[in-house]
Amino acid sequence: MKTFPGALTLMAVVLSFAANAQQAKHFDDYTVHYNALNSNFISPEVAKVYDIRRSGSRALINVSVLKNTKNQAPAPVKATVSASGRNLTGQTREVEMREIIEGGDAIYYIGELSVSNMETFDFTLLVIPEGLNKPFEVKFRKQFYTE
Repeated sequence: MKTFPGALTLMAVVLSFAANAQQAKHFDDYTVHYNALNSNFISPEVAKVYDIRRSGSRALINVSVLKNTKNQAPAPVKATVSASGRNLTGQTREVEMREIIEGGDAIYYIGELSVSNMETFDFTLLVIPEGLNKPFEVKFRKQFYTE
């Protein structure tokens, strides 16, 4: 786990580059937000702060979990997050996810993997919010284009 000040949020940077690609899935009182993009979309300054290797042939997976309440804005929660991806030739890659906490008001999980031009992955995320025992499963497909 790494903790960073809230002045420069990786989530804001990732979402600004991938606003149209950002996706969410709802489970009971929780919402899992997720996306995947080429790591070269991240600025060199942000990549350095978060120890992300920038490259057109590297992908970044970003996941956050929010607890929804009726009378308040959704709140970020800690979770156990695991990720794997299977390309169309059947090769599976486990993606090591790491926790990022920013200023107490943002918690998210990032992981990186190598990709080839036009490679498509079917990703599976298993997300267990803190205090729960049963994982939420999120599946999505993403095709990557390298430089």
